[in-house]
Amino acid sequence: MNIIVGITGATGAVFGVRMLEWLKKTDAETHLVISPWAAATILHETGYTMKDVEKLASFTYSHKDQAARISSGSFQTDGMIVAPCSMKTLAGIRTGMADNLLTRSADVMLKERKKLVLLTRETPLNQIHLENMLELTKMGAVILPPMPAFYNHPQNLTEMVDHIVFRTLDQFGIHLSEAKRWEGMKQEK
Repeated sequence: MNIIVGITGATGAVFGVRMLEWLKKTDAETHLVISPWAAATILHETGYTMKDVEKLASFTYSHKDQAARISSGSFQTDGMIVAPCSMKTLAGIRTGMADNLLTRSADVMLKERKKLVLLTRETPLNQIHLENMLELTKMGAVILPPMPAFYNHPQNLTEMVDHIVFRTLDQFGIHLSEAKRWEGMKQEK
């Protein structure tokens, strides 16, 4: 498995970090692109340094490096996850802006018909956000907002984040045994 992971400056940097932590426990090869605002958000929201996060990936690229191998359709990958995905990045992907390596890589996923999963972060959503999500869905992207589930009885924030990470990795056929799955309603006696 070979996955590109993009982290944008939207709140929720922990989703990208935890994604990398769980992927590191698999045999997946990861290719990481961090936007400049993501770097600031990681430092502000988590206990991680940029070096800590970069060490979690197999390969790391500058968001400015449009010549990186992941910018080409000839690069063999199973897809891309953008976690979190800011509304600016969402708009850039939808319009084909491709003005940095993160949006270019996402554009390549669409043109090559590869899996593109966007953990969109914003609330409330306006019409522009919704239209961008709808249009990207029509193009083949998966919009996976990190919304908490409660049927798994999360005990802390990490368990809530991990549930979203597990659901995201399910999109790539990576099913981790640590994931708590819906097993139906239990009958009261």
